[in-house]
Amino acid sequence: MAMTRYNNYDRSFIRPFEMLDEIFSALPIDTLANVSVNAGAFKMNVEDAGNGYTVTAELPGVTREQIDVELNEGNLTITIDKQESEEEQGKNYLLKETSSWTATRSVYLKDASIAGLSAKLENGILTINVPKVEEKANVTKIAID
Repeated sequence: MAMTRYNNYDRSFIRPFEMLDEIFSALPIDTLANVSVNAGAFKMNVEDAGNGYTVTAELPGVTREQIDVELNEGNLTITIDKQESEEEQGKNYLLKETSSWTATRSVYLKDASIAGLSAKLENGILTINVPKVEEKANVTKIAID
């Protein structure tokens, strides 16, 4: 009986990442996408509404007392500090998917005005209205005598 030499060269050279594909294909499709979205962050939209900005953030289960909104030199920062109550900590859960967490998101709004800022939390959606600073002309006409 003649021996045949095993040639694994073709498989490893042409498809070097096949083993990684097998590992990741075993995971649910949205597992990797959810890691980045749910890693302490919250979803936020910023809309240029012409004369101002409208910033919305999805904050289900968060109360007004747990939210801090700050505008500092055009940088709008939303900070959430959601803590469990002592009543919740004392319970004996079999499965618990809610917990204490903190998150901060910032966006730079170059022409944001501090006058007329408003914020509203309704049905888990925080809406912040940031008016724009009225542009003043930097050009001055000089009369010639």
